[in-house]
Amino acid sequence: MMSDDTQSPELIRGIGLGGATALNMLDMIGVGPFITLPLIVGAMGGPQAMLGWILGAIFALCDGMVWAELGAAMPKSGGSYFYLKEIYGPKKLGRLISFLFIWQLSFSAPLSIASGAIGLAGYASFFLPGLGRVGARALAMGVVIVAVGLLYRKITHIAWLSKLLWVGVMGTLCWIIFAGLTHFSVSRAFSFPPDAFTLSRGFFLGLGSAMLIATYDYWGYYNVSFLGGEVREPEKTIPKALLLSILLTACLYILMNVSVLGVIPWQEMGNGPNGLHIISIFMQQAYGTWAANLVTALVIWTAFASVFSLMLGYSRVPYAAALDGNYFRAFAKVHPEGRFPYVSLLALGGVAILCCFLSLAQVIAALVVIRILLQFLVQAIGVIVLRTKRPDMPRPFRMWLYPLPALLASAGFLFILFSRKNFQREITYAAVILAAGLTIYMVRAWRNREWPLERATAE
Repeated sequence: MMSDDTQSPELIRGIGLGGATALNMLDMIGVGPFITLPLIVGAMGGPQAMLGWILGAIFALCDGMVWAELGAAMPKSGGSYFYLKEIYGPKKLGRLISFLFIWQLSFSAPLSIASGAIGLAGYASFFLPGLGRVGARALAMGVVIVAVGLLYRKITHIAWLSKLLWVGVMGTLCWIIFAGLTHFSVSRAFSFPPDAFTLSRGFFLGLGSAMLIATYDYWGYYNVSFLGGEVREPEKTIPKALLLSILLTACLYILMNVSVLGVIPWQEMGNGPNGLHIISIFMQQAYGTWAANLVTALVIWTAFASVFSLMLGYSRVPYAAALDGNYFRAFAKVHPEGRFPYVSLLALGGVAILCCFLSLAQVIAALVVIRILLQFLVQAIGVIVLRTKRPDMPRPFRMWLYPLPALLASAGFLFILFSRKNFQREITYAAVILAAGLTIYMVRAWRNREWPLERATAE
């Protein structure tokens, strides 16, 4: 039983549709699309890499319907933690699976936050070419610290700040798209190599790698689900914000990347410093140095907005689990004045700072594989399980064409996992995290006399 100091006041339902959509899009449109285009083009060897973006959008929409149905039915802060527990049984297997979700989040959430901070530091090196590896790491860690400071306040203030950041993000994307379309060359954008669409083993391996990166860039459409306890009219707002943010972001991504390919030949994509400054180079070719400097500053703004949004959403998940008695009690504490989970926020920020020592490529691959194996697959399958177990459960939003979206999302995730070179490496990481989580859960279950060890202890 929780001690009195962990009994917290209720969170404020202060996020409407506009704020929820803005937070989702801030989460989705981080530094990713500005640095991953060379990686996706390199994976497939030509502009046919757009298939990765298009298929990524389709699978994001399918999985978004899974989140929309579950989020509208169970609008609580914590998102997947409560969904998985309810689906698989709150006192049996669901308790284990929801704990494992929180456990993997201890790794994947800081990795996700760190990816934005690392990308921001990479773009900052456009202004500071002598920054170096040590300086870039220090800057990335400083970004995380600033984000924690801004989030250390009431949610109503944060919703307003998220809209301000959203304006900067949208302005950056629209300017890039406008610049590309006004300097567009059809022959350059669609100069496919001779074997571009040959359905060979190499084609599918390249497509798998491209979709992994696209998946990373699209992720964030579910951010509002983690804030379910702070959303106004969640049964309507959550589904609308999810689907609207996916559709808007997919259109912007595809337009932006086609625009860049129409200005910079795909063969030259990797010639920038580590591929990190592709948008700066693009603007320099279109308008000159002043434009390159300005867009670099705007990309830095966008990257910071993503770090801000990620940390906001994920900080509510350990809080929800702790409040439910399935995580460390300290994480259930809420700030007495600001009424936000400050222990969870500070802990998440601390681990994200440590993750800033990794490279961006390591962060993306590990993040996507861990999250797919230990969260997204079990949740996509789980929405079908819940429909079977509890057909009469109130569902303000029902996914369209059920169960096709859930099945397509699962198939897409499996393709991404296994259709890549050296896929075994990241799967091994996920397996180690799973084994460690199972061990910790069993020790806790033995101490607390919980499933599946409650009978053996009672005897």
